[in-house]
Amino acid sequence: MRASDFAVAGKEANPLRGRDPSDTAGFRSKEEAREKLESDVSKLAERQEVFFAARSFALLVVLQGMDSSGKDSLIRHVLSGLNPQGVEVASFRQPTDEEVAHDYLWRCQRRLPERGRIGIFNRSYYEEVLVVRVHPDLLPTEGMRKRATSPAFWSERYEDILSFERHLFRSSTILVKFFLHLSRREQAKRLLDRIDRPEKRWKFSLADVQERERWPEYERAYEEMLAATSVAHAPWYVLPADHKWVTQLAAASILLERLEELKLRYPEPRSEIEAEASQAKEILKRELDQ
Repeated sequence: MRASDFAVAGKEANPLRGRDPSDTAGFRSKEEAREKLESDVSKLAERQEVFFAARSFALLVVLQGMDSSGKDSLIRHVLSGLNPQGVEVASFRQPTDEEVAHDYLWRCQRRLPERGRIGIFNRSYYEEVLVVRVHPDLLPTEGMRKRATSPAFWSERYEDILSFERHLFRSSTILVKFFLHLSRREQAKRLLDRIDRPEKRWKFSLADVQERERWPEYERAYEEMLAATSVAHAPWYVLPADHKWVTQLAAASILLERLEELKLRYPEPRSEIEAEASQAKEILKRELDQ
C-alpha cells in the first residue's frame, strides 16, 4: 500500500473516474487489515515523537469529503493514537460573522501548525471552491456572487490556494490532503443509520438529505478542484471511503510514508547539556545511596 496508489496526478482529467469508493486495497476483511493498521498507527506515534523533537517541519493534514464520508472516524481511529500535545484538530463549519468579514483563507491561517506539530483540518479553505461553488449565494458580497458565474472566478481561487500552499511548503510545512471518496449509496446507508441509532441521531440534519439532490454538482466541483490543486509538493490522495477501515488503513499508511521520507532524527544534545546531565546524575545517585 503506497501513497502513489492513491495520489492524483497534476492536471489529471476526471480524477475520480475509475476510482472505486468500495475498493478494499487487496484486503478481504476488516479483521485481516487490523494488524497492519495497528502496526502503522504504532509506528506513526514513534515517528511523531521524532517529528516533535526535531521541530524541522510542520505537518498539515487536510480532510475533505461529502457528509458522513468518515472524516471524524479517521481522526478518532488513526490520529488519536498520536501524542495530543503535538496535534491540534480544527473543524471548519459555517463561518462566523467575523470570519466572513475577512478573506476566505483567514480563518484557516490562524489555525496552522507550528514546526514540530501536526495540524488536522476537518474541512478547510477548500470549502470555498466546493460548497460555495454549488451554492454561490453563500459568497459574502453581491460582486462576488455576480463574478461566480464566470469560470475565471474559480480559476483565480485555485491560483490563490496553490500560491498559499506553495508558501506553506517553502516555509517547511508538509501538506497531506485526503479526499474521502464515498459512494452515494453508502452515504444513504450512513444517513439512515444516524436516524435509526439514538446515540447518533444528534448528527442528523434534514439538510444533509436534501443536499443529496445536488450530488452531481458536488462531484463535478470535487473533480475540478482535485485536478486543479494536486501538485507535487501538495498532492491530493483519493481514499476509498465506503469501508471506513480501508480509509483509515490507507491514511495511516500514507502518513507514515510521508513522515519516513523526511528521515528525521532526534536532535544531538548540546555539549553543555551533557555536562549538566552528568552533574545531575551524580546528585541523584548520591540521594539514592543515602
